[in-house]
Amino acid sequence: MEILGGVPSEPGHTAPPRKPAEYDGTWRYTAPALDSSVPRSRHAVRDLMRRQRVPLREDLLQGLLLIVSELVTNAVRHAALLSPEVGLEVSIGPEWVRVAVEDNHPYRPGPVEACPGTEPRTGGRGLLLVQATVEEAGGRCDIEHTAGGGKVVWAALPLRPTPTSPLRPR
Repeated sequence: MEILGGVPSEPGHTAPPRKPAEYDGTWRYTAPALDSSVPRSRHAVRDLMRRQRVPLREDLLQGLLLIVSELVTNAVRHAALLSPEVGLEVSIGPEWVRVAVEDNHPYRPGPVEACPGTEPRTGGRGLLLVQATVEEAGGRCDIEHTAGGGKVVWAALPLRPTPTSPLRPR
């Protein structure tokens, strides 16, 4: 994968030096662009979170796994022709967990909105689901082009709810 690290800090904000947490790190997986890679990727991320003892609440973990499933599914379904392998990167820091899925297809996907008065579609809403999950958790997501002409679709969730997140503890 070409993208490393976590989510950039807010403009004008520099974080004080810190001791790395036990769970800090970046892990990379490569999987064939096959449907079977979707559950394997989800299970790999779930197992990594448990093995590293990342302090991620169950609702945020489930949101993260949903995001992994949707991003890998999109890469498998829409990029396999030009990208026989899909890259998955997981970066864990003291405040964020970030997943990024890379493929070699140049098409930059966008969320598909439902059109009133048209026949309902059975697919095409994955990025809307990712955006809603990220927004609800107080996270961030984006799509970036790679130097090789492909793309990286990433999402980052805070390990603890942000003050403006509807998921903060009551």
